[in-house]
Amino acid sequence: MENLNLNSPHFSNEDKAREYLEKIRWVNGVECPHCGTIGGHYSLTGKSTSNKPVRKGTWKCRKCRKQFSVTVGTVFERSHVPLNKLLIAIYLLCSSKKGMSAHQLHRMLGITYKSAWFMAHRIRHAMVTLPNSKKMTGIVEADETYVGGKGRGKRGRGSEKKVPVFSLVERNGNVLSTRVERVTAKNLKGIIRDNVDKTSVIMTDDFKSYIGLKREFVGHEVIKHSKKEYVRGDIHTNTAEGYFSLLKRGIIGVYHHVDKHHLHRYLTEFDFRYNNRKRCDADNAMTAIIASKGKRLMYRDSSGVSK
Repeated sequence: MENLNLNSPHFSNEDKAREYLEKIRWVNGVECPHCGTIGGHYSLTGKSTSNKPVRKGTWKCRKCRKQFSVTVGTVFERSHVPLNKLLIAIYLLCSSKKGMSAHQLHRMLGITYKSAWFMAHRIRHAMVTLPNSKKMTGIVEADETYVGGKGRGKRGRGSEKKVPVFSLVERNGNVLSTRVERVTAKNLKGIIRDNVDKTSVIMTDDFKSYIGLKREFVGHEVIKHSKKEYVRGDIHTNTAEGYFSLLKRGIIGVYHHVDKHHLHRYLTEFDFRYNNRKRCDADNAMTAIIASKGKRLMYRDSSGVSK
């Protein structure tokens, strides 16, 4: 992780942080989030004697006449966390290999634990990759693991305390992780069909739910974990196992316990960092900021059962 220089203007000053966000979000000019008009808007400056002073960074659209700021229309809209502290939190979550707990953010930024917890979930929501038509290609490893649960209990498939996580990993490419209710053939094959191109070669272990994939894809290579076989030439699921190792170290070592209703957000966080592993931390933070456009996460949605 690159050194975090808290003396940088946009980290230590809220006005500079706002200017930094405006520069990133409004590359082609100030854009109204209500009607989409670019340019020609004017900044509002309240009178010092006014009973209702205008907040710094407030703009008024020349077309629809509505007011807005740089966070309106993003996942950070109506956040009460100062913008410079928000930027620090984004940088930390994007660059910390195993994540950053809400308690740590609460201590570092001097905000309440509740604010830190919700802010972290907002940042994870900004990291969500929107669906597109491009599917995984080449060699794709498919594997499942189990996370969560308290205390000692049955490990692996059949565990009642842990939640199944299914991941698809492109060799030298991206990862896509999904929380599944059950590791049935219908569930796992459905995710593979939706996200992997038919010209790909699928690599799995010998779990019975994967039987039949060879009829749908160019190839299906199986490594026989049940017989203590883990590598046969270039046939293995070690890339997926490596990702699971990082995921579990983060869940156990940093977050300690993750409620199954929030697990999908943590998977998004770990997927985001893995998929952007070859880029610098500053670029990743910028990517998360840009991706926050058009997304909203209300506290009532984040604190309850996710749909």
